Amino acid sequence: MIEVKDVSKQFVLHNQGGAVIRVMQGASFTVQPGECVALTGASGAGKSTLMRMLYGNYRAASGSIRIGDVDLVEAEPREIIALRREVLGYVSQFLRVVPRVPTLQVVADPLRALGVAEPEAEAQARGLLARLNIPERLWDLSPTTFSGGEQQRVNIARGFAHPYPALLLDEPTASLDATNRAVVLELIEAAKARGAAVVGIFHDAEARDRVCDREIDVTGFTPARAA
Repeated sequence: MIEVKDVSKQFVLHNQGGAVIRVMQGASFTVQPGECVALTGASGAGKSTLMRMLYGNYRAASGSIRIGDVDLVEAEPREIIALRREVLGYVSQFLRVVPRVPTLQVVADPLRALGVAEPEAEAQARGLLARLNIPERLWDLSPTTFSGGEQQRVNIARGFAHPYPALLLDEPTASLDATNRAVVLELIEAAKARGAAVVGIFHDAEARDRVCDREIDVTGFTPARAA
């Protein structure tokens, strides 16, 4: 489902005379349907850079990144948008939504984008918000005013609203109490059971041990190690 092959990445510092910083080289791995893989490595090793390439926010300098039938390295912007709408879900650490849009709509939006009828989309959104212990009195309010933990749970509800075949999870249990952490791990396990291919960054070692089938140390993809 997810195939990364000989991927490299570099950044050009235009404000520093065009200096080129090589940050990744030779990254190669696959993630099968129903498998969860954790990206590990010290801070600065390139975990977040790799996640951004998997989501299409960064374009790799070389190699290929295939999510289903789409190679993100060669894909047109419209193809990436369609992939995100239908195939590739993403739960980030930070909530990024249009201000003043109610929480219920934020969570239901991925379903509406796929043509799901409004009543059904909102019903699924309500179910996820309730399961993640977001008080019903907050559903008609914008989540931009919520606490960090509440915003993260809204992100999780939105990311799991549609049964994406592939999921990217960036610290999905950070800032959560034990009760909500358990709910998130159950959602990940359910996604794996239905055949989703999952890639995540988990600093929570217990969560990583519970849901991840194996680990990939991104440090091995840094140019200094790949030579």
